[in-house]
Amino acid sequence: MESLFVSENTVLGIGNTILSDEGFGVRVVEYLQKNFRFPDNVALIDGGTLGVELLHFVAGTKRLLIIDSIDGGKAAGATFHLRGDEIKAHFAQKISAHEVGIQDVLTMLELGGKKIPCVELIGAQPFSLEAGVELTEQMAKLVPPFADKAVEILKSWGLEVKR
Repeated sequence: MESLFVSENTVLGIGNTILSDEGFGVRVVEYLQKNFRFPDNVALIDGGTLGVELLHFVAGTKRLLIIDSIDGGKAAGATFHLRGDEIKAHFAQKISAHEVGIQDVLTMLELGGKKIPCVELIGAQPFSLEAGVELTEQMAKLVPPFADKAVEILKSWGLEVKR
C-alpha cells in the first residue's frame, strides 16, 4: 500500500465531531495546529471517522501518536496512555467505526510487513456521546492538557516543538 502522505512522525486525531465528546481527538489536533509549531517531519492529521482509509495517511510513518476519546469503562474524564500491544488489546474490544478502522489499519500494516515501529495512544473517557458539534465543557477543559501531553510525547521522540 502506497502512502498518499508520508511523514516520519504522525499525530492522528480521530473521532466523530458530530457526537460531542467523541470528537475529542480531532479537537486536540486542531488545538495543536493553532497553538504550536512543528518540525517539517511531523504531520498533524484530522482522521475524523475515516477508518480503513487512514492507511493512506499513516503507511510509512515511523512514529504514530493517536489521540481519541476512549471508552475504557472508567469514570468520565479518566485519561489513558497506551503503547504498542496495549493499543491492539484496547481496540480488540471496540465496536465504533473509527476504532475498528484504526485497528484494521494497524493490523494491515503489520501483516504487510510495514508495521509502524512506535505507536502511542492518548485519550480520555467521554462525558457525553450525544449529538452535538461541541465538546462538553468538562471534555473541552481536557484539550489543552492533552495537547501538552502530545507535545511531551513528541519531545520524548527527540522532536522540537514550539508554542
